[in-house]
Order: sequence, then structure tokens, then C-alpha cells
Amino acid sequence: MELHNVWFVLIAVLWIGYFFLEGFDFGIGVLTKLLARDRTERRVLINTIGPVWDGNEVWLLTAGGATFAAFPEWYATLFSGFYLPLLLILVCLIVRGVAFEYRHKRTEERWQTNWEHAIFWTSLLPAFLWGVAFGNIVRGVKIDADKEYVGGLVDLLNPYALLGGVVTLALFTFHGAVFAALKTLGDIRTRARAMAVRLGLLTMVPALGFLVWTQASRGDGKSLVALVVAVLALAGAVGAVKAGREGWSFGLSGVTIATSVAMLFLALFPNVMPSTLDGAWSLTVTNASSSPYTLKIMTWLAAVATPLVLLYQGWTYWVFRKRIGTQHIADAH
Repeated sequence: MELHNVWFVLIAVLWIGYFFLEGFDFGIGVLTKLLARDRTERRVLINTIGPVWDGNEVWLLTAGGATFAAFPEWYATLFSGFYLPLLLILVCLIVRGVAFEYRHKRTEERWQTNWEHAIFWTSLLPAFLWGVAFGNIVRGVKIDADKEYVGGLVDLLNPYALLGGVVTLALFTFHGAVFAALKTLGDIRTRARAMAVRLGLLTMVPALGFLVWTQASRGDGKSLVALVVAVLALAGAVGAVKAGREGWSFGLSGVTIATSVAMLFLALFPNVMPSTLDGAWSLTVTNASSSPYTLKIMTWLAAVATPLVLLYQGWTYWVFRKRIGTQHIADAH
């Protein structure tokens, strides 16, 4: 396999890892308003991701950096054409991180309430906007002969991309509900399990519609296999959480996210950003990639660094693997 194809696969893996980890992260943020009944329960939910949320975002930084180095033309067109939505995502991630760190610094009711609102909205908006962004990448955008995006913001708000945003928001919230059921104790665990069942059933309709739409417009045999696995995994995740098997459900909801993202990249290949103006102007793994020497150096660096990062992050999750409940929250909080 040629190195530009290898790096297309590696970038897909990085986005799969990011959406798998940050997916339940965003979901927990949304559930602070939908599931938690009081401030103590909101603190429980936030504490389930407290040790790991910032590590999860490393996958986004790595995916962006890898795209910049391996496919500079793709990076330039993507980040210039999608400037406003990506800037909004960036602002949300910054405010979200500040909210996690500053919410408990003062005891005033208004102070903590405002930061809790920030956590909710800065989790909901990126969860939706990532689906819109990837929907447009797969669908194609207005790219001219100079490899520049010549459309406007309104062009990005098409039905296919908006449906993609609904799917990622619903799927991440379901993923977060399963994670909450896996990581909590007592009444909040019971309610998280019940909410996960409802969210999973609600997610099935838009998810199936979006994946079938993708398959019909750009899919092939490989993407069809990914579609089938994603649908079966989602159904299995709902059944598992209903039966009280949160671990199995979390694994299957992760498989749903992984195979859904894999399907998008399979439908996209060999393009990285199709042009809706002229197919000859599309960005591909060939015309958007760096030099073979650059890709070779990157491959060696990735071979050394990636296992270390995975081991460290895996160790972090192992250390903070225990469930928590309201009894673990100090009264001062």
C-alpha cells in the first residue's frame, strides 16, 4: 500500500478514536441537563469524565496535525472553507475546558449555574457541528480548479449535512448515557440506563436514514458492510443496556461510532474532498498529499509515538475505572 493511502487510513483511525472517546464526553455534557436532577448529580456526571476529557481531545489535535502534515492541500481547503463552523467548534472546546476547571472555584449559585449552562451548550454544539462538517466532506463542496472552496456558509447547511449533525448529536448523547450507566451508582445509574434505551431507539431512525443515504449516493461493497455492522451494533447496544449489561452496551455503541465513521471514509476514498463543480477538481489522496519523503518520516515517528500514547491513555482509564455516586460528592460542592 502506498504511503498516502496508509495515511488516509491512519487519519480515519484518529477520527474514529476521537469520536469514540469525545463522543461520550460530549454526551455527558448534554446529559448534565437531561439526566441530572440537581447540582450533586451534575457533579457526579462531570466527575465521570473529569480525569479523561482533556486526554480525549488529544485525538483531535493529532488528527488535525496529521492532516496538515500528510495532506496539506486537504487541510488548507478544509480549514479555509469550513472556517466559521470549525472556529465555533474551537471556541466551544476552549470554553468547555474552562467551564470544567472553573465551575467549582466559587460557591455562588449564579457562578456555578452559568458554567453548567456553558458545559451543556459547548457539548451540544460541537456534537452537532462535527456531523455537519463530515456530512459536507463526504457529500462534496464547491471546489474550483485552484483547489479552493468557493461556496458560502449557506452551502454547508444542506439537508444531508444537517441530518449528519442530528445523527452525531443523537449518537454521542446515547453513547454518553451508556457511559453514565457504566460509571455511576444508585438512582442515577438506573435512570441513565432507562434514558439510554430511549435515546438508542430515537437514534436508530436518523442514523439509518443518514447511512442509507450515504450508501446510495457514494457507497460500495465495503461501505455496505460497515453500514450493516453499524446498524446491528446500535441495536445490540440498546438491547444490552436494557438488559443491564452496560459494559457490552458501551462497547457496542463504540462499534457503532467506529463503523459509521469508517463507512464515511470508505465512501469518500480515494477522494478527501470531492468537488461538486467538477469531479476533476476534487482533492484526492494523490493530488492533496505531501511528498513521499515527508510521509516516510511521519510513518516512522507515528510507529514510535502511537503505542506510547495508547498505553498511557489506557492506563489512565484503568486507574479511574471505578463507579461513582452522589455519596462520593463532598457537601461543599
